[in-house]
Amino acid sequence: MSVEVGSPAPDFELQDQHGAPVRLSGLRGGKVLLIFYPLAFTGVCRGELAAVRDELVPELPEDVRVLTVSVDSVFAHRAWADQEGYRFPLLSDFWPHGQVARAYGVFDEDKGVALRGTFVIDGEGVVRWRVVNPIPEARDIAEYRKVLAGLS
Repeated sequence: MSVEVGSPAPDFELQDQHGAPVRLSGLRGGKVLLIFYPLAFTGVCRGELAAVRDELVPELPEDVRVLTVSVDSVFAHRAWADQEGYRFPLLSDFWPHGQVARAYGVFDEDKGVALRGTFVIDGEGVVRWRVVNPIPEARDIAEYRKVLAGLS
């Protein structure tokens, strides 16, 4: 089951790379760019998150939060964030394995990882935009900018 535009974003609470809990509903009032990716330390994921770090985050309005989610453990996320200089939350959907990715309809059951799903969630917790790419296909950061600008 996939989360569609106009529907409420499923709430969740996951730990970030520092072990701190992050609850989606706790970010109400601001926009959330929710980015699912398959695995840390992989080429396409590294390229996408580096683009988010270098090209997107510095330009974002203060009311937009970037959250990224994969099935990697908190420990893997911490090592990867430290290595790559990621300052946004890398959330662990490790256990129950892929539960949040499943709730958003972006879990690949055969591979056991998330697809490249991205959701823009408004301040009221409603999905305003979504895109889902196959695992090998990177997403377009410019498209994120355009969608977020349209919500301002």
